[in-house]
Amino acid sequence: MANGSATMSAFEILGPIMVGPSSSHTAGALRLAQVAASLMEAPVARVRFVLHNSFAHTYRGHGTDRALVAGILGLATDDERIRDAFDLARERGLAFEFVRGADDTHLHPNTVDIEMVDGAGASCSVRGESLGGGRVRLSRINGVGVKITGEYDTVFVAHRDARGVLAALTVLLSTYGLNIAFMRTYRTERGGAAYTVFELDELPRGSQLDALLQALRAHEHVEVATLIRMPGTTAAPESGELAPNFADARELLALCERGGRSLGSIARAREEALLGADAAAQAMRRVIETMRAETTEPVEHPVRSLGGLIGGEAARVHAGADRFADGLMGAVQTDAVARAMAVLERSASMGIIVAAPTAGSAGIVPGCVLAAAAHLGADDAAVAEALYAAAAIGLILTLNASVSGAEGGCQAEVGSAAAMAAAALVQLFGGTPEQALDAASLTLANLLGLACDPVGGLVEVPCQARNAIGTAAAFSSAQLALSGVRPLVPFDEMASVMRSVGAALPASLRETAQGGIAQAPSACRACTGCA
Repeated sequence: MANGSATMSAFEILGPIMVGPSSSHTAGALRLAQVAASLMEAPVARVRFVLHNSFAHTYRGHGTDRALVAGILGLATDDERIRDAFDLARERGLAFEFVRGADDTHLHPNTVDIEMVDGAGASCSVRGESLGGGRVRLSRINGVGVKITGEYDTVFVAHRDARGVLAALTVLLSTYGLNIAFMRTYRTERGGAAYTVFELDELPRGSQLDALLQALRAHEHVEVATLIRMPGTTAAPESGELAPNFADARELLALCERGGRSLGSIARAREEALLGADAAAQAMRRVIETMRAETTEPVEHPVRSLGGLIGGEAARVHAGADRFADGLMGAVQTDAVARAMAVLERSASMGIIVAAPTAGSAGIVPGCVLAAAAHLGADDAAVAEALYAAAAIGLILTLNASVSGAEGGCQAEVGSAAAMAAAALVQLFGGTPEQALDAASLTLANLLGLACDPVGGLVEVPCQARNAIGTAAAFSSAQLALSGVRPLVPFDEMASVMRSVGAALPASLRETAQGGIAQAPSACRACTGCA
């Protein structure tokens, strides 16, 4: 089983909790800059960001520029000062610039080169990739190709390519009782600069960790030794086992059938094994509190988005419920749609949201779950179990397909979120695990091929309306599955289909704002200069 399934928290699927508008372009970009800055011995004094592909085309509209600077400054994803990052940087004496790189199909769609110089004059260049939902990967350090995702505890050592260095480093790690899961060494030339990445099963605790790093740095040929902590990953517990665990729907369903448990129950047990029961409960409480705020406050107090394209739509849908709900969507679905649209308004004004699984699709899961829970009179425990069920579906899609619009189009964002919500609804209404997976498969099938074409590169239009449509798809699919309607294609196969369709979509329909609705004349006139 892939280690990624063992280390990814449910709260990276129901999260991160972040300032909008985009989990990959805002939260993910911030995290990349955080990790890059952590490789420097002294605070960064100058930084140059070279943006590639989707990042290059939409970095202003998505707030990627602010997020990258905020990450260098050490701000968290949910820090509302992200919007003021440029001013904060100037106050702290950080010089920064942005350069648009050429499109390169060999690079990940969300790629940035971060070229830094610290206060002591040392320099470092890091290439990072934002994988969707706030997950990130380092692919190059100082021109040397690496692959660091944070699935394991990772120690990065820069050293000379001299005889005996690797042996000395590995012996030193062994004296601390550490087991090396993977070791990769890269060098620029024989006898030149070299870099070794140690991925470890576990790290020493407390002061022992500091002692290890100091011991590594003390070697005559070592220039840098640092721990790389990738935000959004969680180390496996000391036992090395997570029970229960799953990487696809087949394994998840087998766990449910073996114990007579729901999707949410299995996902909760997995999370408690990963984080501990108290920490998992606390994290879920924060998710629910944030979801309640994000789905109601914009309805009560509408705010115009930064791009000016949306603001107040959720309140209008809510106000029209008495006139239209009975004959059209129904009261519960109308409530869910208004809530979902509210989240996009909050995100687009750089308010705090829960990316579930992404910021661009963040309204669907909370809209569906909270509206249905209110109708049923469900308590927070039931809401939590439904959200865990949604997280289980999102984890499987993250591991086997994609939740990134830049990788797989809007089907990967709104489609994934709607599938998560459909499974959560089935669980809330007392359906079986098999019915929950059926609902998720039906949802994906009916949103297959959806393009990601944000007008002006802003997560506003058509994103807000698509959250409404995704909500409707989740309700329809949940009712079909609960009524005994079975999909021809099971969920695992549908995830694979979605992945292949996403790969077939041209770059213009994968979050670059170069195709689809983004290129309609009215859209271009409405957003002149906003991209």
